[in-house]
Amino acid sequence: MLREAIYHRPGGQFAYPTCDGSFQIQLRTKHQNVNSVNLLYGDPFEFDQENWKSTSSQMLHSGTDGLFDYWSVTVFPPQKRLKYAFHLKNDESELFFTEKGFTDHVHKDFSAYFCLPYYHRSDAFKAPEWVKNTVWYQIFPDRFANGDTSNDPAGTLAWNSIEPASDSIFGGDLQGVIQHLDYLVDLGINGIYFTPLFRAHSNHKYDTVNYFEIDPQFGSIQDMKEVVKESHARGIRVMLDAVFNHCGQDFPPFQNVLQHGEASPYKDWFHISFSSTGDIQYETFSFEKSMPKLNTQHPEVRKLLFDVGQFWIRECHIDGWRLDVANEIDHQFWKDFRQVIKRDHPDVYLVGEVWHDAMPWLNGDQFDAVMNYPFAQLLHQFFAYNVINVEQFTKSLQHYLHQYPKPVYHTLFNMVGSHDTPRIVNLAKMNKQKVKLLSVFQFSFYGSPSIYYGDELGLTGDQDPGCRKCMEWDNSRQDQDMLTFMKRLIHLRKQYPVLGNEGEFQLLSYDINQNSICYQRENSTEFVIVVMNNHPEKQTILLPLQLKDRTIFDLWLSKEFAAHSDQLSVTLDGYDFTLLLIKK
Repeated sequence: MLREAIYHRPGGQFAYPTCDGSFQIQLRTKHQNVNSVNLLYGDPFEFDQENWKSTSSQMLHSGTDGLFDYWSVTVFPPQKRLKYAFHLKNDESELFFTEKGFTDHVHKDFSAYFCLPYYHRSDAFKAPEWVKNTVWYQIFPDRFANGDTSNDPAGTLAWNSIEPASDSIFGGDLQGVIQHLDYLVDLGINGIYFTPLFRAHSNHKYDTVNYFEIDPQFGSIQDMKEVVKESHARGIRVMLDAVFNHCGQDFPPFQNVLQHGEASPYKDWFHISFSSTGDIQYETFSFEKSMPKLNTQHPEVRKLLFDVGQFWIRECHIDGWRLDVANEIDHQFWKDFRQVIKRDHPDVYLVGEVWHDAMPWLNGDQFDAVMNYPFAQLLHQFFAYNVINVEQFTKSLQHYLHQYPKPVYHTLFNMVGSHDTPRIVNLAKMNKQKVKLLSVFQFSFYGSPSIYYGDELGLTGDQDPGCRKCMEWDNSRQDQDMLTFMKRLIHLRKQYPVLGNEGEFQLLSYDINQNSICYQRENSTEFVIVVMNNHPEKQTILLPLQLKDRTIFDLWLSKEFAAHSDQLSVTLDGYDFTLLLIKK
């Protein structure tokens, strides 16, 4: 048994409390090196005469990524306290694994055991419940709809008249959003995420000048209140974008520093150094000199940004904050920001922009979710541009599924396109059937799925600024087939919650030659088998379950049939799928 591959520590995804009073325990071992794992556990203070009381529970083999196997178990602690250790076996040997290392025999010296000292409900990861049933729609305000030409800045271009440049202004605004809310309702949307709306000089507004003012080209605070009011009346939540890592160069405190140098009372608001000749050097977002980095450890900066977070919730009743460049801001800031926001508004959704492993931000004391770029990139690699095969995809997916505590997956912001990436149809080299296949996976998985405006119409565009072109409102120029497809997909996710966060995910099988995959979403009353043919040719794919004499309902075709064969199969066209519902 390879001891070097065996890993556990009480924290992160390996041991954590949940809201139902349980502890979730996970262990990692070398792939195919261990046959079974039992967890020996008990309360450190509970004895029967002189014998420590303990219980043994078998751990479930919950997945493999090709390098490691993962084992998991749910434990309800006897008295809210837990000491535990692992008993591992394979065909040749057995090991007992504690915090102090390995022994070749089981022992009850629980002083060496791993420890979860006490179950505190406040330590459990908890995010707003409404997010689990939300389908988001991301809007880049200047490019969605121009509803009020009176606020168009000088130089505003006619709608969709040219391909966008980095400095193009097309006049999209909040009134344009209000005028198209019923379109979003018809699509099935119940959450809007706006990229920044506050006063700034760029078209993207990530260079904030005034955090307390809607940029005049988008409207006013009254327009913002109307957007939220009309959205809420239609069952749609609203999330704004907060840029706290940096500001715009014309942010008044920064201008004060430029004017007064070391004499400025705001010099410590930023990461600035002054040379002996009076030259000013300052840190920025990336290398953008127009975006000076804020010092979020400074008390006055913290107060300002905490006030911003509260102001827009209080004044406009927004439902969430997307937090830009969240990984470059100190953790203590986010911990305190969460406390400030959640104290009076526990149902506000906090989403950090983190493009990599986000475990340090997802312990329940900072964010409710992150923008799930690793998930998006995995789907892109397999479905959109085929740089990995189905075996690599499933192994990467299993690794991903053991990266965070389980409750985290239910509220992750799962987008496959955004203002920072090429359009999904461009990534798929204009193959819209691939886009559909990818979207089916996105909408039959955990999390809170998001659509980047226009993707539902097959809008095209390469990397920024190409991915930020104007929304197409001419029906004759829209991809009506894609629009119908997305409406149907969203409707099914809402109609059958087992496809989303009320079902467990299980990989059933894959075929590397066919590049096909079969997985299951299951709850206590039903399960859905999803079969995908990620191959250009028509193929017949065997179902790895015994379904003889069961009634099967094809969700996509709304067609019922009975299975009378011992071995069932489905025949799918290239880049096609099926969703098969079976009642228990």
